[in-house]
Amino acid sequence: MASHNQSYRAGETKGRAEEKTNQAMGTMGEKAREAKEKTYETGRAVKDKAHGAADSTKEWASDTAQAGREKAQTGKETTGGILEQTGEKVKSMAQGAAEAVKSTFGMASQNDDDVDKGTTDNTTYRRV
Repeated sequence: MASHNQSYRAGETKGRAEEKTNQAMGTMGEKAREAKEKTYETGRAVKDKAHGAADSTKEWASDTAQAGREKAQTGKETTGGILEQTGEKVKSMAQGAAEAVKSTFGMASQNDDDVDKGTTDNTTYRRV
């Protein structure tokens, strides 16, 4: 009977070992699933954060570019005004010089002589 008792205990031991193995495998499988879920969630959070950073960078670049365009337009308008004023001054100086030369050589018309007398008529006349 000792052999029957030994066989019974060996079977019991084998059963307990299988049960413990199954429990350990279940626990490891569960931990593996938890690790997989945590890795997925972490990856998702990193992806969302990167997407948010990219959106912020795009918005900043767009705002900066718009500010640059506005500043360039303002500079263009200012430069255009300065160039227009300078052109008018140069034109006026050239007309004054031409009148002075005409007057010096006696080529000034009657109305040009009036300019020298202090009248405000700045009309330029051409001889035909």
